[in-house]
Order: sequence, then structure tokens, then C-alpha cells
Amino acid sequence: MNGADIPAVHVLERRLFPVDAWPLQMFHDELAQAQTRHYLVAEIAGEIVGYAGLMCIEPIADVQTIAVVPECEGKGIGSALLTELIAESRRRRAADVLLEVRADNPRAQGLYRRFGFEQIHVRPRYYRDGVDALIMRLQLQDSSLVARPPSTDHSPATEADTP
Repeated sequence: MNGADIPAVHVLERRLFPVDAWPLQMFHDELAQAQTRHYLVAEIAGEIVGYAGLMCIEPIADVQTIAVVPECEGKGIGSALLTELIAESRRRRAADVLLEVRADNPRAQGLYRRFGFEQIHVRPRYYRDGVDALIMRLQLQDSSLVARPPSTDHSPATEADTP
């Protein structure tokens, strides 16, 4: 996502989250914090059909937003956006990825569970319309996919070290 995308993203934001839509300036503020933020858009034929954002302050990454227009749901766009946010979390060395999801959004909850997120808490009446937020976490530190620093042990390999 870049500054030129913000007007279209904001139109989608107001459409998809009418009660809890972010103000336009918030997108500008988020993009201005590149050291701790990562935002992206998904496009089909040059039209933005989804967007997502991440805040990462080591050791925690937090999915700030993720959205796909309803007419494009079920096409893997949400999965692609989430995959990139998780990859960025790993690049930024996060141990955990957190997010809030509406308790009345089973489709999104299912997506997150498929990626390994587990519900860890409930924030009662978190959303402006009184709906609870489920706090979900994906632990990255135990994953074999987390990049590990190269070994500093320069001793020769022994027979037990070789396959």
C-alpha cells in the first residue's frame, strides 16, 4: 500500500466497516511509520479488492486490519494477505502474531484458525456496536519456519553430525 492507494482503501474501509471505519488520516499515519508497520493491497484488474496491515514491535506483531470485498471472498485473497502479514512478522522477528476478530464473524475466525491462530481472550463490547472481540494468537517462536541465526560453532563435523 502506498499513499496513492489510501483514497480507494478508505472507500472500502467505510463500506466494509461502516460502524468501526478508520478515519482517512489514520491510514496516512500508519503508512508514515514504516519502521513498525507493513501495509499491502490486493488488486484484480487494477482495482483494490482487499487490504491488510501489520504493526510489529518486537517481539509482538499485531494485525491492525485485514479486509476483502464480499464479492471476492472465497478466492484466496484473504489467505494471501494473511500469509504475507505472517511472513513479514517472521522477517521482523516477532514471536507472536495477535489480532482481534469480531465474535460474530465466523468466516474470519475460520481463516485465522486454519493458519494456526488460537483464541486467547475475549474483549467484551470491544466494537462500537457492542460486539465482543476475540483475541487470537499465532505463536511463531516454536515454528520450524522461524529464521535462526547461523551457528557460530566452527568445529569440524563429527560422524554423529552427518546424516
